[in-house]
Amino acid sequence: MPPGMRSRKQRSGKIYYYLDLGGKPRHELPLGCDYIAALGQYSTLMKERIVNALCTFVDVAQRYIAEEIPCKARSTQETNSSDMRYLLKFFGDPPAPLDQIRPLHINQFLDWMKDKPTTANRCKRLFSHIWNKARAWGYTDLPNPTAGIRGHALDKREVYIDDELNAIVRAHGSPTLQDAMDLLYFCGQRPGDAMRLTEHNIVSGELVIRQSKTKAALRIQIAGELDTLLRRIRERKAKFKIVSTYLLVNERGTRLTKGALRHHFNRARAAAKAARPDLAERIEKFWLYDLRAKAADDVADMKGEQAAADLLGHTDVRTTKRHYLRRGKRVAPAR
Repeated sequence: MPPGMRSRKQRSGKIYYYLDLGGKPRHELPLGCDYIAALGQYSTLMKERIVNALCTFVDVAQRYIAEEIPCKARSTQETNSSDMRYLLKFFGDPPAPLDQIRPLHINQFLDWMKDKPTTANRCKRLFSHIWNKARAWGYTDLPNPTAGIRGHALDKREVYIDDELNAIVRAHGSPTLQDAMDLLYFCGQRPGDAMRLTEHNIVSGELVIRQSKTKAALRIQIAGELDTLLRRIRERKAKFKIVSTYLLVNERGTRLTKGALRHHFNRARAAAKAARPDLAERIEKFWLYDLRAKAADDVADMKGEQAAADLLGHTDVRTTKRHYLRRGKRVAPAR
């Protein structure tokens, strides 16, 4: 019999055949009692084992890049593509055989990336998803090597943008930036989702949003300052020869891009720091994304934490509390 194939005679006198998979305790795969059919199964299984043994992380990563990443939100595609470079450099030079990657190597990767802890943790999550896909595609039956490996400990971002700081940066911004900052704050959405909004998202007095990251559906009532903002946006857009359907437009009236928004914001921050050197350090720490956290904090103060979670599109208020509420709970004194 070929290597790894075993026969065992039963009390009935029949001989059954098995493929010895090794391990402790020993594991055997039954091939039946027909010797010719058992040889056929043995041949097929051994070919699969050889293919899987030759399969590398690069092979699986390339399939993941081709089939999985294009199905994700654009911002996630960009992040995954960037993170994949680190994974391919570590596990692809030279290509690491899939069946030889162990938890030890995940820990070594994290140590290799210790100067970029946030990116390292994100890469670990991406590797985990790639490995799970490799299992689903039949490349490996091995357990996920990221299991039980802790990522880098990261401090929660604690920056809260108060009304004064927000007003100072906003005042030094262009009309384009002022519209964007107001929309981000009033709606509490991610910059990418806000920039995708068009007039078609306004339905029956509500701003209808489908978040790209979580696919959460929201209907934000158009009232108060949000209503005033949308009227101002329409008035500004009406001055251009061609009126875009996008809510956020640049100084030429065309759709505002991520790069242009960053440029406008960086200029406003620089001007604000020059005007208020006493606040320069706080202004420098101000990110556009912080307006989402500011919206969460301010709504939580006025209407409660659940209302903040609802505005941000979180199904679990604990997500809002863990990642976005930065001011701390307002409490009464003992006396």
